[in-house]
Amino acid sequence: MKREEIIRLESLAIGYTSKHSVKVVAEGITDTIRSSELTCLLGENGAGKSTLLRTLSGFLPPLSGKIEIMGKPLKAYRETDLAKVIGVVLTERNNLQNMTVAELVGMGRSPYTGFWGRLRAEDKAKVAQAIDLVGIASLAERLVQTLSDGERQKVMIAKALAQETPIIFLDEPTAFLDYPSKVEILNLLHRLSCEAGKTIFLSTHDLELALRVADRVWLMKKGAGVQTGSAENLIVDHATGRFHFE
Repeated sequence: MKREEIIRLESLAIGYTSKHSVKVVAEGITDTIRSSELTCLLGENGAGKSTLLRTLSGFLPPLSGKIEIMGKPLKAYRETDLAKVIGVVLTERNNLQNMTVAELVGMGRSPYTGFWGRLRAEDKAKVAQAIDLVGIASLAERLVQTLSDGERQKVMIAKALAQETPIIFLDEPTAFLDYPSKVEILNLLHRLSCEAGKTIFLSTHDLELALRVADRVWLMKKGAGVQTGSAENLIVDHATGRFHFE
């Protein structure tokens, strides 16, 4: 499968602004992400992983530099159009009550269903397809509050798939999960990038697991910007837990 450039970053600076100050979290980020790639964003707490993901998702404005998504500047997208291009799965646990798995996954169709959110036959077919692809058909009628953390994460991934976007961003998708569930989720995301052609960009602390599935790795270090490279070129010092590209 030919991999095409999907995301381009050029001299990107990210951070936060207030009335009296600007906090730069990272700057000078220049790289590309290609179709059907799974890219893992690694870094210690406070390095800016979530800030970068929120900036690429359009939730935070960049301080400077350029972000292009599928050949178009991110700032040129209307919110409704961007929702058809990027699906986002955040770390926060949801506290939804009295909603079935199928209903929650169906919320992923909101960019296509208009104000009232009524699912047509086509939308219901997309929801069923997403549920099957993630392997949670047996959970479809379960209430969300009865699910385990691992099951909930699968549901949120299915919701992003139902959104039918070529790009999926995930912020710490293996947080709160036990080891078998971490392995299962990362293997699922790898399969989606390979078989469904999704461009997947995720942040994680699970270094060893990430290296098993990643096509490319981005390293964020406090005050040092972002380094990028292939997973096989990442050197890990198991004694110190530190890592770098050779």
